[in-house]
Amino acid sequence: MGVSGSGKSTIGRLLARHTGWPFEDADLLHPSANVAKMHAGIPLTDEDRWPWLRQVADWIAQRHADGGPGIMGCSALKRSYRDLLRTADPYLRIVYLRGSAKLLHQRISQRHGHFFPPALLDAQLNDLQEPEPDEHPIIVPIGQSPERTTQAILTELGR
Repeated sequence: MGVSGSGKSTIGRLLARHTGWPFEDADLLHPSANVAKMHAGIPLTDEDRWPWLRQVADWIAQRHADGGPGIMGCSALKRSYRDLLRTADPYLRIVYLRGSAKLLHQRISQRHGHFFPPALLDAQLNDLQEPEPDEHPIIVPIGQSPERTTQAILTELGR
């Protein structure tokens, strides 16, 4: 989890490569209306996000029901969003990719071909509720290489 530009897709793909687990990018599950709204620079509301989050939870629930692990790259900005995802799998581990606003702005401004414009980052940062200790998050700073970030997560997961 993390705001746009934190590396969720990059790290998710690296984790999938190291573990052999399937990876899903929640950005690909957004309905076209959400993508159009973000592309136009309009922040999503909770009303916009709930149907999308239910699709994310459905993917997680299916992996759990099948008895297999999986990796989902999802912003999951608020506690209530993460609570919904945990109902899909009570053993869900949250990995929070934490970065400074300055670094995140820098990363987003260098990104091309993504529907999320840099101007929306501040809205996400305002919505962000960092995971609390009772959520048992793995918190990893994003200022290091993707490989080091991935290794830190694998170490925390005991892999």
